[in-house]
Amino acid sequence: MSSITVQPNLLLERVLSIEIVRVTERAAVSAARLRGHGKEKGSDQAAVDAMRRELNKLPIDGTVVIGEGELDEAPMLFIGEQVGTKAGPKVDIAVDPLEGTTLCAKNMPGAIATLAMADAGTLLHAPDCYMEKIAIGPGYPKGTIDLDAPADANILSLAKAKGVKPSEITAILLDRPRHSDMIAAVRKTGAAVTLISDGDVAGVIHCAEPKTGIDIYLGIGGAPEGVLAAAALRCIGGQMQTRLVIDSEALRERTRKMGIKDPRKKYEIEDMVKGDCLFAATGVTTGPMLNGVKFGQNLIETETVVMRSVTGTVRRITAEHRQFDKFHLD
Repeated sequence: MSSITVQPNLLLERVLSIEIVRVTERAAVSAARLRGHGKEKGSDQAAVDAMRRELNKLPIDGTVVIGEGELDEAPMLFIGEQVGTKAGPKVDIAVDPLEGTTLCAKNMPGAIATLAMADAGTLLHAPDCYMEKIAIGPGYPKGTIDLDAPADANILSLAKAKGVKPSEITAILLDRPRHSDMIAAVRKTGAAVTLISDGDVAGVIHCAEPKTGIDIYLGIGGAPEGVLAAAALRCIGGQMQTRLVIDSEALRERTRKMGIKDPRKKYEIEDMVKGDCLFAATGVTTGPMLNGVKFGQNLIETETVVMRSVTGTVRRITAEHRQFDKFHLD
């Protein structure tokens, strides 16, 4: 009897690209059961618990490098946690079981459950801190944007590269007081601004989706979300630059322990996601990117996007789950 040897990266690319869909689906359904109940922590914990259960069923030897905080502040899916059956390839995992906890609690558009997976040692090990970010979609010359350039200069550069007037550019930013000067600078060029209350993983991805009308992401958001967004752009194309916001001695010490030698380093996508990766996101509440979970009498419907960097393949999976199969319990 002959045996077939499966290379670890082949398993990552082909088998797990389907398996990780189940992980984000379960997290999304668990969170969606608390939509509109005003329970941010409760819905987040439900998503975390479901995602952790599913990750531990996968044939991987996984390490969470981007998670729900660090060991002393997160009971599950903390940075450094080991997941999987250990009978498979070594992989790095980045998770945001419920991006947009406030969106879910208020039943507002755009909450998602998301996960990225890559070969071990290839995802940026970043602390749970803020991160400066700028991103655009594919098709532009390298160097079109620069994290260190003023916002208005980036708008003008992008408009020139796109061959349009600045007034035809739309930027997306988190609606935060810290962005007031940046928003004013963008609008002064004639460009439009779309503000989002939460969800900057989806915000970055919108830049690479022509149907959204979003051209550029600007501003400061979470570092975990930055790595997840970089994984998505690694799959579908685009440019992104980031820098960690290290504003305390305690945070500097944490970054040193994570192996980050230069806290002021400017990261490109290839610095944050060095190898092949997978990215998946399932809608919790309906938004521009995905439909939310739909509960029927004997049916649960989900919509998931799953991407593979090695092929650039993007699949949208609409699934029907039978409640009598105890989807929400197992």
